[in-house]
Amino acid sequence: QEMEEFVQSSGEHGIVVFSLGSMIYNLTEEKSNMVALALSQIPQKVLWRYKGKKPDTLGPNTRIYDWIPQNDLLGHPKTKAFITHGGTNGIYEAIYHGIPMVGIPIFADQPDNIAHMKVKGMAVELDFNTMQTQDLIDALDTVINNSSYKENAVRLSKIHHDQPIKPLDRAVFWIEFVMRHKGAKHLRPAAHELTWYQYHCLDVLAFLLVCAAAAVFIAVRCCLFCCKKCGRIVKKKKTE
Repeated sequence: QEMEEFVQSSGEHGIVVFSLGSMIYNLTEEKSNMVALALSQIPQKVLWRYKGKKPDTLGPNTRIYDWIPQNDLLGHPKTKAFITHGGTNGIYEAIYHGIPMVGIPIFADQPDNIAHMKVKGMAVELDFNTMQTQDLIDALDTVINNSSYKENAVRLSKIHHDQPIKPLDRAVFWIEFVMRHKGAKHLRPAAHELTWYQYHCLDVLAFLLVCAAAAVFIAVRCCLFCCKKCGRIVKKKKTE
């Protein structure tokens, strides 16, 4: 209720959703104050998902929450921009709702995800380690006030929505399909019929071990045979 009232109070300026994901539990005091200072200077209301210490520079237009309904907020008509680390789920949610992004990738696939969104014209990328207050302000100003970012986001959203049937209808169809065919056993993968030792490939491992043992045994026997042969020849020469 409190979050909804905060969103509704944003007026025509709208809101900005800010989430760097559950991996960023805490920022340095300097970094959090820098981010908070930048957010305090924009006209939009900001909902920031953050579990760290409350920054000293936090503005009255910014609210901090341990958790936010990210998908619902991105689908809200007042949402103007999404500040994200570039996780796959967040990217697809932003595309689905047609929301331009400010990407601050941290690790793994995030830089690549944001790079793709940047090329598509719906995101501005910032470097987490080097960004300053003005960089964040300028990035938000660009994606919110430059209409091309919103237009590109809406275009990608239309492509994403363009499917033969709606996902909910598809889910209903497959549920009814399984019910009609009494569990649809013909679709079950063969892995369900394997024994426990087949499932864990223990039979394959046993076969490989036997092959390796046989190879070692044959090699040892050959070496012993050769050694005996050589020993007999040497002994015979000494006798002569």
